[in-house]
Amino acid sequence: MKNLRSMASSGSEFSPQGTTKLAVLLEVEGVLADVHKFGHRRSFNLAFQEFSLECANWSEPVYADLLRRAGGVEEAMLQAFFDRIGWPSSLPTNEKDAFVRNIMKAKQRALEKVAASGELPLRPGISEFIDEVLQAGVPLILLSAYNKSGEQVARSLIAQLRQEQMEKIKIVGEAEVESSAYGQVVLGAGAVAGLDEQLALEAAKAVAAEKQRVAEEVANMLAVSIEVDTNFTQTSRKMIAALRAAAEIAEVDMDQCLLLAGTQSGPQAASRIGMPCVVVRSSATARAEFPLARAALDGFGPGDVTLRRLQKFLDSNQRS
Repeated sequence: MKNLRSMASSGSEFSPQGTTKLAVLLEVEGVLADVHKFGHRRSFNLAFQEFSLECANWSEPVYADLLRRAGGVEEAMLQAFFDRIGWPSSLPTNEKDAFVRNIMKAKQRALEKVAASGELPLRPGISEFIDEVLQAGVPLILLSAYNKSGEQVARSLIAQLRQEQMEKIKIVGEAEVESSAYGQVVLGAGAVAGLDEQLALEAAKAVAAEKQRVAEEVANMLAVSIEVDTNFTQTSRKMIAALRAAAEIAEVDMDQCLLLAGTQSGPQAASRIGMPCVVVRSSATARAEFPLARAALDGFGPGDVTLRRLQKFLDSNQRS
């Protein structure tokens, strides 16, 4: 996966008179590809084959039911399934957790192989949408960081884009998040040791990069607690850091970015930092509600996600 992240010219040329400057951020899972429909279920079944579990072969209805009952937590899906059909007779009761962990590892290996083979198709219309955004000169950021299926899977999906697209988009992975001004303070070791010196350094960087608001928010958080926000999980904090890093790389203010999300965590994180969000529904979220999103659309193209429609959502957000 060489040269996936290419720095395009900063700023957005797509700002007709009366509209707001815009950058588009895309989650990978559910937006770039429907990984649930074409990846997760298949990978579980491949893992079951590896363990010679002939009794386990999840059909689409079975997978959908387990996904709903477990709230998307895959370990809980396995627990519920084997509680229903019975655990392997040779498995001691005190080794059930280890058994689940081993299946999860095998499932992840299978998913990475499927993604690397190019057998996880991109969503219909996504390539045309990316062309529309890039041709308008709008910064386009793909978020491979903290992808549920792992960054390796995310980058395999991104690699399916055409070379001329990949030369213009920007990729924000875990390395880019950790090296960003916000990420260094919130996620890095500097948040634990030498708080005053680290804060002063990062605040200076933020001011120099016209990121004063980020610096002020970081200062407020560090003044309260090293743990930042005890009401938010570590994953949520990392998601917020990824969104901030993306805005920093795009050189666009937070409220001028628009996140296309495929998961519940996207709108939740975006709402905490004042970033508008639109959900692109997938097989896993077809019936879900997204009260924190500006809209939930079914796909890409006329009537669903287009650049002009996203611009209207952003303009409406600026006026509200």
